Amino acid sequence: MNKKISEKDKKDWENFISKNEKLENKDKNFSKEKNIKIRLLDLHGYSLDDANIKVKQFIEESFAFGSEKLIIVTGKGIHSQNDKDPYTSQKLGILKYSVPDFLKNNLSLSGFIKEIAPARIEDGGEGAFYVYLRKKKWQ
Repeated sequence: MNKKISEKDKKDWENFISKNEKLENKDKNFSKEKNIKIRLLDLHGYSLDDANIKVKQFIEESFAFGSEKLIIVTGKGIHSQNDKDPYTSQKLGILKYSVPDFLKNNLSLSGFIKEIAPARIEDGGEGAFYVYLRKKKWQ
């Protein structure tokens, strides 16, 4: 490495200092808000109505943050008490089936959701699903 600084480099440095220019912060692209691309919501213990309200809020917030993928854990429904009520469908009372159905039929959320898909085993398998969000259009 050359220990001498060239005249050109000295002039460039003096030029830079005299203009009070700021260097671009290379780390700004890694802010917390930009890193929240995948978010998780666990609905264990929620009633159906509370779960639907929570999911709606979660999707709206996630869309506002610019998240792309959501993991929603509903559980498999093995602890559901619906089998004790003969007037309740055992299948439709379980969050596993009802929450994705709620999302597919909710018109106010349709502008946010691109796709709903089953989760891979490492993300909850049968007890979870993915919600892929549309990209936020910046105004």
